[in-house]
Amino acid sequence: MGSLRSAKTAASPRASFLSGLKTGSGLAAAAFLLAVSFGAISTSQGWGHLAPVICSMAVFSGSAQFALLATLGSGGDIAGAVTSAALINSRFIPMGIAVAGDLRGGRFRRALEGQAVVDGSWAAAHLGGGRFDRYLLFGATAIQWPAWVAGTALGVVVSPDPDLLNRLGLDVLTPALFVALLFDEVRRERINRLPALLGAVLAAGLIVFLPAGPALVGAALAALVALFRAPAGPESTEKADRAEAAGQAGKAEVAGQAEEADKAGQPVHSDEEVTR
Repeated sequence: MGSLRSAKTAASPRASFLSGLKTGSGLAAAAFLLAVSFGAISTSQGWGHLAPVICSMAVFSGSAQFALLATLGSGGDIAGAVTSAALINSRFIPMGIAVAGDLRGGRFRRALEGQAVVDGSWAAAHLGGGRFDRYLLFGATAIQWPAWVAGTALGVVVSPDPDLLNRLGLDVLTPALFVALLFDEVRRERINRLPALLGAVLAAGLIVFLPAGPALVGAALAALVALFRAPAGPESTEKADRAEAAGQAGKAEVAGQAEEADKAGQPVHSDEEVTR
């Protein structure tokens, strides 16, 4: 486990970026299909042909953009729609804080690099222990953004039935990919298992009484458990490494002593006896 993670951390920037492209390709495929649906629905609501594409280019957040559609489609005004989308996107504040330590450069460059923080890329780039692979983050987002914009444009031009994805069962692709990322995160770090389990239980319980959005927000409170179960710091890790090294040295010493004892127990033959 540790060797795999250290190898991932030590990967070259190019290798990490290519790994991000590979990881993000599945997310990009799901994003493309979802964006087609967004383009079709927004066109049917009278957004025109250009506004949906510009929205996807600037916002690049499926949950926020569909919140805009839902608010405006139900008769809400622009202010209410923007407020709803902003509240949903407020999740990027703690996500940005978490990844900030691994970004580089001054304020402007760090703000620019921070634009790569989207849900799937953020989860895929997590190395464990609060560290992130910034090049993997860039690669995973670099392939998702054009797929999202292209899917929106296709939905605007073709204007398929907005319920087509649901009828074909393709709406489960995005949740399935996020579940796969969650399983990978839980498998890599034990500390994440309890918050993930509590989140699932809370979501299953709240969805009975609340809409999906508030239920997921409530389930996110399970992440607070991680605050009281902080992973081992650098000092603890260094002590563990020293203890492991000492154990290996002790094993080698015992093996050497046993080998010497075996040699000492063997009869010593003279040259004449060997010749005979």
